[in-house]
Amino acid sequence: MYLIPKPQQCVRKDGIFLIKYDQKIVIDPSCKEEVYGYAGMLQAELEASAGFSPAITRGKSKKTAVTLSVVKGLLERNAYRLIVNRQGILIAGGSETGVLYGIQTLRQIIRQEGVCIPCLSIFDYPELPNRGLYYDVTRGRIPTLDYLKKLADKMVFYKMNQLQLYIEHSFLFEEESEVWRDDTPLTAEEILELDAYCRERKIELVPSLSSFGHLYKTLRTRTFRHLCELPDTGDQPFGFVDRMEHHTLDVSNEESLAFVKQRIEEYMPLFTSGYFNICSDETFDLGKGRSRELAEQKGTRRMYLDFVRQLCEFVVEKGKIPMFWGDIICGFPEAVKELPKETICLNWGYEPDQTEETTRILAGAGAVQYCCPGVCGWDLFINRLDYAYENIRRMCTYAVKYGCAGVLNTDWGDCGHINHPDFGVPGMIYGAAFSWNCKIPSFEEINRQISRIEYLDSSEKFVSLIAEISEHWVFQWRDLVNARENRKTIIETISGEELTARKEKETEALASAKKELCRIIPCLDTKKRSLIKPYLVAIDGMELVQEAGILLCGPEKMTKAEAYELAAWMEEWFYHYKQVWRSVSRESELYRVEEVIFWCTDGLRKKGDGDISSLFLCTQNERKKSDRCAMI
Repeated sequence: MYLIPKPQQCVRKDGIFLIKYDQKIVIDPSCKEEVYGYAGMLQAELEASAGFSPAITRGKSKKTAVTLSVVKGLLERNAYRLIVNRQGILIAGGSETGVLYGIQTLRQIIRQEGVCIPCLSIFDYPELPNRGLYYDVTRGRIPTLDYLKKLADKMVFYKMNQLQLYIEHSFLFEEESEVWRDDTPLTAEEILELDAYCRERKIELVPSLSSFGHLYKTLRTRTFRHLCELPDTGDQPFGFVDRMEHHTLDVSNEESLAFVKQRIEEYMPLFTSGYFNICSDETFDLGKGRSRELAEQKGTRRMYLDFVRQLCEFVVEKGKIPMFWGDIICGFPEAVKELPKETICLNWGYEPDQTEETTRILAGAGAVQYCCPGVCGWDLFINRLDYAYENIRRMCTYAVKYGCAGVLNTDWGDCGHINHPDFGVPGMIYGAAFSWNCKIPSFEEINRQISRIEYLDSSEKFVSLIAEISEHWVFQWRDLVNARENRKTIIETISGEELTARKEKETEALASAKKELCRIIPCLDTKKRSLIKPYLVAIDGMELVQEAGILLCGPEKMTKAEAYELAAWMEEWFYHYKQVWRSVSRESELYRVEEVIFWCTDGLRKKGDGDISSLFLCTQNERKKSDRCAMI
């Protein structure tokens, strides 16, 4: 029997307790009314696993199966005890939150054992108080509200308690119609509804708003481009890579601070959270354009710190605790002392061999910090789970070692957020498990556990299978994006013979992965089989991008028939890709992904016709001009 996260203490005993259909889930009078909703989660789990659901009552019953109680003062508020003996099941929490977490553990036991619950004694509590997920709803994909609610359900199942949605332009701000007019932004009412839904599950929905760097779409509009650090970049062609590299606020313009404060004032009231994340990361252009003169007087570090300090002080004035990304301040960590003492530094690092250096430096400077790893799905159709595991394992370990306030596991959407949201779930679970209990199982073991508990996979091989897939492509989505934006691709770094050999090898591996994925279908619960199509579509996408990208961008020649056939296959595939996208996400920036695909298919046909002119989104001269602007 597996439990995720692993309890701090668990002792198995002889015997079982059999939950009967006519028994009851009893809520002790020590519990507040909210526990009724938690009991409903347990009831629903029994219905799904056993086909019947014991009734819920409050007080006492002669037919008690499960008793839920709060024992304040005897347990820490997030701790719980789960005791199963031959007479029944007791979940006692230090607060209603502890009861909720105990119920999740019992749900996992029921999912594996049915109603024959083994006798045991569990004492459990989290090692880190804050265990969150950070989800990008800006760079391509905005999940539907229904999907975000299901995400919250999954988070509470693994005892997570914070969720942040990354917003640059994807909220329907008043007086910003030029920013969101071609998008499908989240609305105030939807945020209010999601906040209430999360709150019922003891998940704090923390507002996160890009407020310094990463304001690409906003600062390209006619309305707001005068606030952009780099002048004359608003009319450059859109670029996925350019979006991540540029468009910082001009802090020498007093309107910039007023603009951000107005946004915060509009967005903040929608949340009941006590935190507000101002982001303020990757301010690459600071001091290179309109604020050059100020930079020469003060220096970019002082400019950065002054602006962040003013935002943090504004958030504190509003009664909230500010958060910000720590990548810039890591260069001068002693400056954290100039920020309000409440401020939380979000220390991110996404490499599989991530060191503890920044965590150690920030801790030494006295910063309150979260460690922020990543689920490693950016630029990929299928997440790189081996990278995610190692990165998350390390960062959770550092968080415990240096006494961090929490872990915030990130799911970014660089270059269109092409991967299905569910593909990040194993990485999300790594973060939930390792931030709760730092006794971390091996990669193979945690994947078996996730296969069984999350995917109801009797073979326990599902996660290990999907973990291998993302390794198997040589020309990747980012290469295709780079080619369209006239940037370097892998074709320029390795020989043609090596590229061909690797492509053939990886294509064969992808074909094998599809067969293995189909073979495992009978082992999955019927409710989980809906994930198979998204994975098969993603694998086909990897194969097509690899094949089409190498032919389009490489020196190889192709016949007209070959080029047209491959282009048609890619367009037919994209029809199914759009169906999968729309099943869980709004339209959002699907059209931008479409532009890359159709640029590729049009290019294939042009090359098949012998016409290789005008393939790229912009000419070399236009790209050089854009790069020069970035260097001003």
